[in-house]
Amino acid sequence: MGFEDDEHLDVCQNIEFGLKTEYEENSALTDVDCMYALDNAKVAVKKKLGYAKNENVTDLENAQGIINWCVTIGLERINEDLTLKEYLKRIDKVKKSVRRHSVYGKRSYYEFIRQFVG
Repeated sequence: MGFEDDEHLDVCQNIEFGLKTEYEENSALTDVDCMYALDNAKVAVKKKLGYAKNENVTDLENAQGIINWCVTIGLERINEDLTLKEYLKRIDKVKKSVRRHSVYGKRSYYEFIRQFVG
């Protein structure tokens, strides 16, 4: 399933809006940091819902904004119109896009999304 045929495309766009904001507020944020933060965001969302009790969430400063953004979106959308599993798939989908664009430079994902994300 690509972005164009995703029935929850708006969730991906919401995540990307938060990523764009973090890139703009933190010039040291790299695509590698972003992917790391997205992985940790998945754990943080699960922990907020009572799962992943034995997993840790990073305290890396560059990751906190992304983690908090993803948790906020997750808490708004999970059980409203998405399951936890479906939401985590959207985070993974965005992470794959970050990885795909990161081959072009340290902040190439930002260079890509800033054209499309409001």
